Amino acid sequence: MAIQIRPLDAPPVAADYGESLAPGARSPASYAAGGAPSRGRLNREEECATRSPFQRDRDRVLHSSPFRRLTHKTQVFIYHEGDHFRTRLTHSLEVAQIARTIARQLRLDEDLAEVLALAHDLGHPPFGHAGERALDAAMAAYGGFDHNAQSLRIVTRLERKYMNFDGLNLTWETIEGLAKHNGPVGDQSSSAVAKVLAVLPGRLDFMLSKQASAEAQVAALADDIAYVNHDIDDALRAGLLTLADLAAAPLAAPIVADLSGRRGATAEAKLIYEATRRMITAMIADVVAESRRRLAHLAPGRPDDIRNEAHPVVAFSDDTQAALRDLKSFLFARVYRHERVMRVMRQAEGVVGDLFGRCLADELAMPLEWREAARGLADRRRARLVSDYVAGMTDRYALAEHNRLFDVTPELR
Repeated sequence: MAIQIRPLDAPPVAADYGESLAPGARSPASYAAGGAPSRGRLNREEECATRSPFQRDRDRVLHSSPFRRLTHKTQVFIYHEGDHFRTRLTHSLEVAQIARTIARQLRLDEDLAEVLALAHDLGHPPFGHAGERALDAAMAAYGGFDHNAQSLRIVTRLERKYMNFDGLNLTWETIEGLAKHNGPVGDQSSSAVAKVLAVLPGRLDFMLSKQASAEAQVAALADDIAYVNHDIDDALRAGLLTLADLAAAPLAAPIVADLSGRRGATAEAKLIYEATRRMITAMIADVVAESRRRLAHLAPGRPDDIRNEAHPVVAFSDDTQAALRDLKSFLFARVYRHERVMRVMRQAEGVVGDLFGRCLADELAMPLEWREAARGLADRRRARLVSDYVAGMTDRYALAEHNRLFDVTPELR
């Protein structure tokens, strides 16, 4: 599907997101996860009188401590580089907004799509993917570290605030969607995600080799749309890219060409926002159109018809998927591997590695409740506990702890 260019002064219209839904047609379709009763929770609970099961899941995620800590966890730029750059929290909120938009147009359960979007990054350690690389390396002898598996550990075990259970006791559908955020789980004998689920009470079958629900597929693509576009926006504002650089970038080029002829006295900040706004609009429209085509061809009658398909039913068109792949390569070369970003990330990896090593070697380096939990554990379980402790840190807490425990702490600039 070709990217549609809208004049700078044209108002947005409903067609930007595909065909408008008729009044009264907003209830989930039979193929939506919300079109069938939930398969329940790990621990039985009375249903809420005022919220659907997935609304309840969303609220539990929103009220969790790990969600609040995303405020001070890196997306691309460290928090002290500027107040207007994205964090893991603002990224998650943007993913949720896009997921709801797509889910509504496809008559899916908006609340399930939203909670999956809000929870998908709960397991990220401080300093984004740099922190994940450092923890994975530090945990190499103990099973490694994977942020998707860590998100599942948080919602099924690590968050402890409810009287009757550990974790958030989310629905089967929400846990399934988080487990399959990157698609079906292949080799389950080596999958970190599968290993987390294997030890849950009841040994529930999450159908890991099958496709995720349509709502989970929506959340995954909303993640792609959000991070690609807001990373462009942040890179433009940080001076790592210019609009001229985007003139040859996949997906962005026709939009930038149209804006270049309309610059006049328009402020640069407005042009930047207009470029990313149009790209998000066009990518959402593409997903909606392609997914409607696939749904019409499949004609699913229940959620499991989508799970049993060989390929996702929520997808970009082939042309947009190829262009998006090229755009990610462009961002990798021009932004994520930019020396300014890499210098900070190398230092951040050192901070995380230092913290893990010190806490593993000396339990007294951790707060009292973590010291008590670590007492008497075998090496592998103790390493996982230390990993849980470090992964839960915010960027600024990690720097403060490093400053307390070591003689020299980098400024990450």
